[in-house]
Amino acid sequence: MRQSSLLRFAKTLAAHYSNKQQAQKDPIKFARINIYFRPLLWDVFQGPGFYSEQSYDYAPWRPYRQGVHKLLASKEVFILENYSLQEPKRFAGAGFYPDLLNHLCADTLLPRRGCAMHFKEVKPNQYRGQVEPGNNCLVPRNNTMTYLVSEVEFDEKIWISRDRGFDPKTHEQLWGSKHGPLHFQRIVNLGDHVNESWLRSASH
Repeated sequence: MRQSSLLRFAKTLAAHYSNKQQAQKDPIKFARINIYFRPLLWDVFQGPGFYSEQSYDYAPWRPYRQGVHKLLASKEVFILENYSLQEPKRFAGAGFYPDLLNHLCADTLLPRRGCAMHFKEVKPNQYRGQVEPGNNCLVPRNNTMTYLVSEVEFDEKIWISRDRGFDPKTHEQLWGSKHGPLHFQRIVNLGDHVNESWLRSASH
């Protein structure tokens, strides 16, 4: 895959997204949520990466999901490897206060096996992705182990996502939105400094 394609994917991904419109239209079914995908310094992975954060609008300093992602590419797909933080509270709020990420380093990250997201470009600057095949992204919920099915579509204006958890034996849905996907608008671009140097470091 060309460097230019990887760069376009990264610049499109790097943003702050909000589902304010969806939540205002139907507040009983949808809470107001913010999603951040903030590019990391090249030194964290010795390559391109992101910090992601999801929080309810009323509790920005208490995100309910945080992740760190190494960006890779194969011939056919863009890959976001998934890592957990050993001390997530230390970085809570870094989506909108990026100085908290200054001390992030790779040896404090825990790989989440089977949880990489695979994306394809379905139209120019429009991407669709899902968890890597195999049903191996395991998530405990209510004292029960489930596997995650995550579906995402995004472009330069929107982010649409749906996460659901299923029983590994019966494949019955045990958690996740029963009202359809979450619809977000892109609020702020966070990819101004995402360039070829960011992909491979100015010294490489």
